Amino acid sequence: MPHIDKLLKIGAALVLMALGVSTAYASGAAAVGLEDADGWLTTTTIYGIRYEMIIFALILVGVAIFYNKTMQVALIGLLALCFYKYEFLADFSVINRLFGHVNADGEWVKGSWNTYLNLLLMLPGFSILANIFEESKFPAILPRYLPKGTLGAMVLLGFVFILSTFLDNIAAAMIGCSMAAALYKNKVHIGYVAAICAASNAGGAGSVVGDTTTTLIWIYGKDPLVIAHAFLPAIVAFLVVAFFAGREQHRYTQDIFIPEGGVSVEKKRIVLVGCILVAAILFNYFLEFPALGIWIVILLGSLFVKIKFRVALSAMNSTIFLVALVFCAELVPIDSVPDASILSTLAIGFVSAVFNNIPLTQLCLIKGGYDWALISYAVGFGGSMIWFGSSAGVAVCDMFPKARSFMNWLRYGWHIPFGFVIGFGVYLLLIGWDPMKGNPPDQMPQPITQEEAIGNTPVHHMADPVVEVDAE
Repeated sequence: MPHIDKLLKIGAALVLMALGVSTAYASGAAAVGLEDADGWLTTTTIYGIRYEMIIFALILVGVAIFYNKTMQVALIGLLALCFYKYEFLADFSVINRLFGHVNADGEWVKGSWNTYLNLLLMLPGFSILANIFEESKFPAILPRYLPKGTLGAMVLLGFVFILSTFLDNIAAAMIGCSMAAALYKNKVHIGYVAAICAASNAGGAGSVVGDTTTTLIWIYGKDPLVIAHAFLPAIVAFLVVAFFAGREQHRYTQDIFIPEGGVSVEKKRIVLVGCILVAAILFNYFLEFPALGIWIVILLGSLFVKIKFRVALSAMNSTIFLVALVFCAELVPIDSVPDASILSTLAIGFVSAVFNNIPLTQLCLIKGGYDWALISYAVGFGGSMIWFGSSAGVAVCDMFPKARSFMNWLRYGWHIPFGFVIGFGVYLLLIGWDPMKGNPPDQMPQPITQEEAIGNTPVHHMADPVVEVDAE
């Protein structure tokens, strides 16, 4: 719409002007020693808040307001961040961020180019996958085997949960959306769309092959059997979300759509879908490049099955938005996460709804001392609370654009943060906080007290042996 485009242009201009004026004033203030006098305004902070954090917050506000122009908002924000960093930070380089560099200690710091290349290729690839699956006619016969009413909607979400335990959450979410679109003739409630996203994230929370964050924790040396404890809170949260979302969907459409007459499934397409999924898993495990395996199989499969490649073009806006937002989050300096505790882990779960969970997980691993099953659940499921908090959320909104609304997602997906807190509490009741488990011998944390474990007092690393918190 023309007026929205004008507002975006005005907003971009105001952001850049405000950034330029404030940082220019900060530079002048620093030159005359003003920042030494009171310290409220420097070249990097204003009242102690870094400019990058302010810009990122403005990006999130822009995404919430202009939810139909999210790609433009993210790109404007990324340009503003890069402008600030290049202008006022001497050691900043996008090239170094992407392709790596040697730090001051002479150590090689790996770049993040492969993460962004994977994202650029995976979302369009999975869009094609979802289309192949939809045209196989398998979603059309599914209603014959699903129970009616609320239970049927819950079972479909359960299928997405199970699928995401061994498959990337984007693929699981998009397959779930394809089935929901066929079952309910595209009349899918926003709360149910959010629940599909939550189910795909919950399924990967305890599986070291189901989510990038759990894979990262596993690669760092943590015990995969301990990480699997995250299935407990994930299942509890999933059941809460599935129940309320299933009721929402049933009231919205009353019942699932059952096609008349015979429907034959195209087996070639089903086989191709399976091959794409297997290739994604194998290439992710051996090369950390699942997108390559996806596209190799898609291109080979086009020799035997007619594939609509134009479907990939429809996912480009969402793909560019996701890549730009993730890169913006990477440019925001989070020098450290809080000391490991129950409260800080809960907070990280909510923070992961707006920050990319991969760097958050990396910082937690560097910090150490966390309960790794609980942190895996927090960063995995927590991203479901807002639609742009996870790759799966962006993917489902690409298939159901009406869900691309910050307020509507929170309004109709209220059961996601509710389920997150319930699952978190159940884990503490049944298993308890235990940062000692799952660590290799060279990564064992120092014992802490019960008060430090809860987060009521700072961690001093000079405490008595660890006391397991078992809230009763």
